[in-house]
Amino acid sequence: MREQEVSPDRLRQVMRHVPTGVAVVAAATPDGPVGLAVGSFVSVSLTPPLVGFFVAHASTTWPVIEPHGRFCVNVLGEEGEDTCRAFAVSGGDKFAGVTWRPSPAGSPVLDNALAWFDCTTNTISDAGDHRFVLADVHDLSVRPAGGPLVFCHGTYQRLGNGPTTDVKGRV
Repeated sequence: MREQEVSPDRLRQVMRHVPTGVAVVAAATPDGPVGLAVGSFVSVSLTPPLVGFFVAHASTTWPVIEPHGRFCVNVLGEEGEDTCRAFAVSGGDKFAGVTWRPSPAGSPVLDNALAWFDCTTNTISDAGDHRFVLADVHDLSVRPAGGPLVFCHGTYQRLGNGPTTDVKGRV
């Protein structure tokens, strides 16, 4: 059997079928809040509490956030499509029209976040054309209602009525 080359276009085409949650990584800086959208936020460890995400080497926002070492990861709720689009572009005032409040550590918590994680950088590793940011979680919270914003098939989507059972099969 002959293997096909895994080109960037082919990988992108197939990965379009893998649903991802959408999050905004935001930090407070002396010049005001800054942030970027990520589609790669993951839980890494419960003990100690660690999360992670990938950011492109080409990002112009991450180099502004990185030196501060503190940020908030905001998981967007199903009404957050416009917010995601605003934070997914380079340049401009991404916080224009976005309402937020400071976390206990001062990082921006977006008002339409379904959940938020107040973090500090643990380690950063190169991973191809991206960097993997591993972060320590210091505080977190979740909104009592609402579903997540999901990106799949090249478009933003909302989950249906949600699961009828949890991962252990309980209702």
